Amino acid sequence: MNNPTLLLLSFSVGIMVVIQGVINARLGILLNNSLLATSTALTLGASFTLIAVSITVRQFPSMRQLKEIPLYMWVTGGLLSFIAVTLFYYIIPRLGISKAVTFGLAGQLIFATIVGHFGWFDMPLEPITMKKIVGLIVMISGAILIKS
Repeated sequence: MNNPTLLLLSFSVGIMVVIQGVINARLGILLNNSLLATSTALTLGASFTLIAVSITVRQFPSMRQLKEIPLYMWVTGGLLSFIAVTLFYYIIPRLGISKAVTFGLAGQLIFATIVGHFGWFDMPLEPITMKKIVGLIVMISGAILIKS
């Protein structure tokens, strides 16, 4: 896929995150428990993922390949997803969708900039430039303005 298509897909993901956050936060309110909304969302998400895997994966990794993957890689992603989704569904009704997403996005941008700069988690190096710093300042300023 070309870069403009990937950028459009990324933009679409942002829209989907807002939609699912609003719907599932409301589900948590109706169920009187954000953990129930989280369990519903993650269970259905896992189910749809398993369906997609069964349709698209032609060859599964060997046992040797699976054993070479560190345990933390199996656990951390799922744990962080659980925590992030649960907090999102808890925060949205209390803070509002625009503030929750804006501050979440600010956190993502700041941390992504740091991760890219240092190449953590085996990510490609993306040095921090003056342009990125200005972008982060604008983003944080926007978050402050939205909070007001």
